[in-house]
Formats: sequence, structure tokens, C-alpha cells
Amino acid sequence: MRWLITILLLLLLGLQYRLWWGEGGYRERARLEREVAAQQLRNQELEARNRKLAEEVELLKSGIGVEERARRDLGLVGEGEQFYMLLDDRERKP
Repeated sequence: MRWLITILLLLLLGLQYRLWWGEGGYRERARLEREVAAQQLRNQELEARNRKLAEEVELLKSGIGVEERARRDLGLVGEGEQFYMLLDDRERKP
């Protein structure tokens, strides 16, 4: 009878080890849940960025803001226009 109790106790300890620390155990599950949460946050950030870029593409396709964007980003000046650059006191070099 003692042998049976000893074997069952060892079997129970072995199963507990696998449950807590083995492959597919609680520790691995918690780690995977943290990774999933971090990835979901990253996906949300990327989805917001994609929406913003899609809106910008639609604006550029429709022609709204193309000239304004060319002026602002590329410094383009239209035909017959004069370019003036205004500097703040902080931007002036001594």
C-alpha cells in the first residue's frame, strides 16, 4: 500500500510540474497573453497610422491640397509669384 501511495504522490508531483512550468503550462500561457496584448496594442497603432495615410492618399487623389502641400513641403512657388521667408527672432542667426 505504501508503494501505491508513493507512486501516486510522485505522479501527482510530476503532473503539477508540467502544469505550472512545463510546455503549455500556466507560465507559458501568461507569457503568451502578454505578447498578444502587446501585439494588439501595436496593431491598433498601425491601424490608426494606416487610416491617416489612407485619408491623405484620398486627399491627394482628389487634388485637394496638392498645391498647398507642394508649397509647404517642397517650397514650390507658382508662376508670377514672389517668395518671401519670414523668420522669428529665434530662427535668425547672429
